[in-house]
Amino acid sequence: MTLTVSDLSCARGAHTIFANMSFAIHAGEAVLLRGPNGAGKSTLLRVLAGMIPAEGDIDLNGCTLAGNRDAVQEQIAYAGHLDAIKPQLTIAENLAFWARLFDGDTLMSAKEKFALTDIWDRPAHACSAGQKRRLGLARLLIATRPLWLLDEPTVSLDTATVTQFVRIVTEHCAAGGMALIATHIDLGLDSAREIHMPADQTRRPPSNDPFLSGDWA
Repeated sequence: MTLTVSDLSCARGAHTIFANMSFAIHAGEAVLLRGPNGAGKSTLLRVLAGMIPAEGDIDLNGCTLAGNRDAVQEQIAYAGHLDAIKPQLTIAENLAFWARLFDGDTLMSAKEKFALTDIWDRPAHACSAGQKRRLGLARLLIATRPLWLLDEPTVSLDTATVTQFVRIVTEHCAAGGMALIATHIDLGLDSAREIHMPADQTRRPPSNDPFLSGDWA
């Protein structure tokens, strides 16, 4: 199991967000994505998840995003800034929905590992920010996807929950999974290597933008 990224570039409108990124992540690895605000960390994760178009090659376990988007996305669990929960449902109902959606059988494990037992019957809209984040992250265990793409996953979490989250990531990787984590804090993943996104990437028009090319000058 390997994620291979080659010459990846992404533009939004007239601005290049990042360019010519190449790296690989192998089974068992947790990799930290570093860079200042605005460097493109969130955009990169969304590109890898197939949510934003980009130029370059993304290959996950022999499947390319350009050639078979569904096959790639079926191997990915993405957790972004939003917790992706249904506020009108209880904690239990949210997890049960995801279990049916992903055909997962780890609902009780997710409940216990993310300390959701005491709020099991509470509506999600009545939960604190940290509780909502724990609920959102619990989806990772239910989805049982090999590659986790995580964007600042520890926001709103207390110290004890961060420690438990790191333990869960470590267990996932020890079982052959992979994780790419955009974060500004030290998670305590001592064996994790880092990918750094430069802060001074050139904000130039993409080469294939007809409205900003020489023909329109």
